[in-house]
Amino acid sequence: MTIEVLNESGHELDVHQLATLSRFVMDQLRVHPQAELCIKAVDEATIAELNERWMAKQGPTDVLAFPMDELRPGLVNEEPEEGVLGDLVLCPDIAAAQGETAGHGKDAEIELLTVHGILHLLGYDHAEPEEHQEMFGLQDQLLAQWRSQ
Repeated sequence: MTIEVLNESGHELDVHQLATLSRFVMDQLRVHPQAELCIKAVDEATIAELNERWMAKQGPTDVLAFPMDELRPGLVNEEPEEGVLGDLVLCPDIAAAQGETAGHGKDAEIELLTVHGILHLLGYDHAEPEEHQEMFGLQDQLLAQWRSQ
């Protein structure tokens, strides 16, 4: 698995930890071992520009997911597909504010956003109530497994 983590946010970020978490999530979801993922941490101005350009939304956001080869989680009886999973763009400034509000801090929020973004790259969504329940349930399960190691 190729996981590249780039920190262009101007803030300290544990890129090794993010890569390890991403590998854990992708392994749990049976993503092909040769799949590629790029995570980029950026400042608020950069993510606001990307949010407007690609999502037609104003202002900064916490995470953006840009799927590439439309990979899906591997099924137990099926070999997963090889390819480029895609790119995640995270904003540590937004994560810090959200983490403080949620009471779990910036690092836990960045972990949550990383898992959330990977699930989006794998085709999960939360627009409909049943999708929301499935995606957030899986997100919570993966984070609990990660944190119990």
